[in-house]
Amino acid sequence: MDLIQKALWFVESHSREEISLDDIAKICNVSTFHLTRAFSVEMGISLMRYVKARCLTEAAKKLILNREGLLSISLDFGYNSQEAFTRAFKEQFSLTPGVVRSKEDLEKMNLVEAFTMKSSLLPNIKEPRIVELELKHFVGIKVNYDCNEPAGIPDQWQKFSPYLGHIDRQTGKDAYGICFNFDDKNRFDYLSCIEVSSSSHSHSKLFSFDLKPNTYAVFSHTGHVSEIRAVFSAIWNQWFMNSKFKSIEAPNFEKYGKNFDSFTGNGGFEIWIPIE
Repeated sequence: MDLIQKALWFVESHSREEISLDDIAKICNVSTFHLTRAFSVEMGISLMRYVKARCLTEAAKKLILNREGLLSISLDFGYNSQEAFTRAFKEQFSLTPGVVRSKEDLEKMNLVEAFTMKSSLLPNIKEPRIVELELKHFVGIKVNYDCNEPAGIPDQWQKFSPYLGHIDRQTGKDAYGICFNFDDKNRFDYLSCIEVSSSSHSHSKLFSFDLKPNTYAVFSHTGHVSEIRAVFSAIWNQWFMNSKFKSIEAPNFEKYGKNFDSFTGNGGFEIWIPIE
């Protein structure tokens, strides 16, 4: 398990919370000294500076895209007061939140975007089980990504988490990440969602999606969620190369069951790939 990848996942998955160096080191199961040295050597920036910069970068974007009050945005990104948020924001960007909102321009700001978690091939993956999946209905938040830059997905899950357990006709407690609408520009839609018994729902901000019946190869992985890109790489570059099955053009998805811990990223997950 790559220490830096695990730290990056935790930061991006908790960017709207107040997290400390101790929190990250505990999740990574190393000392704070070990973590700070390893992170700064590999990434070229101190870990806590990155944490602060990522939080304020996302806040800057929200200032432009959302007309919520400054206090609401301050609280949303882990600051206890508007004054504390304004002070930190000005230290980071040399501009106040009010000025940024009035200019509606982020072009000249020194924003710090998420470091994309790397993928490295796993030596082996377990043989999948083959499942005939019937029609399924899902509801969640949809965002479009570049296949090479899906770094915003952890933040998307943070936005969706308040809906978990509060959606009409929810079926079970599992959560899903569905990838679909791949195009020739290497972009795709990602839906963080839960299953529902019908496609109708009462949440106007959520997206409904019907998954058509298909045959799926289901790969189980017991490692940390930050390894997900490596698992996908192993499936496409190893398993399919030696398999009698062929992939088809249909949505694939991740499934996070009862053992998955959304705080630590531990507990394992499944990847469902459509096949013929």
